[in-house]
Amino acid sequence: MNEPVGVILAGGQATRMGGGDKGLITLNGVSLLGRVRVRLQRQLNTVILNANGDPDRFEGLGLPVQADSVTGYAGPLAGVLAGMDWAAGQGASHIVTVAADTPFFPRDLVARLQQAGSDLAMAVTPDPERGMARHPTFGLWWVDAREDLRSALQGGVRKVVQWTEPRGCAPVEFAATPYDPFFNVNTPEDLKKAEAMIAEFDL
Repeated sequence: MNEPVGVILAGGQATRMGGGDKGLITLNGVSLLGRVRVRLQRQLNTVILNANGDPDRFEGLGLPVQADSVTGYAGPLAGVLAGMDWAAGQGASHIVTVAADTPFFPRDLVARLQQAGSDLAMAVTPDPERGMARHPTFGLWWVDAREDLRSALQGGVRKVVQWTEPRGCAPVEFAATPYDPFFNVNTPEDLKKAEAMIAEFDL
């Protein structure tokens, strides 16, 4: 396996934040996307952004921007496919995806996903009710599976686990203490909680 390409998934519509680009909202003076970019670039040399619309609004990030090839906001899988297509053009065998609204994801995310020994892996955390909580936008994906994924999207598949589960996706467990590393900012209240987490855990 050569080094994966990092793909930040920012193709959503941010409806719970009132629409617009949630990733450009600032958290203690730095945009969510800026925080995610730095954290991922410390783990991978090549990072791109999956986003739709005018790419110029992300010019300050200094990242290549790849739009969905599937129309109609088809969800995270469309962003995964966009990342796969871009990575294929660079000769990369895998991509690692992260969500644009999750600024505290593990600093060893990429290494741990690669250690799973699978071409398809997904982050999970312990959950008292469900046993394990899956984090479908945090995963390792095999680029050669892109035509299979493209067909699935064209056939109406939208949920990540609907595609990954039958294909032997390996779960990779991360600790959920002392804070949830996959805490994502969906609402103004979440933004305040994230600010408190930064102060408490020096994030």
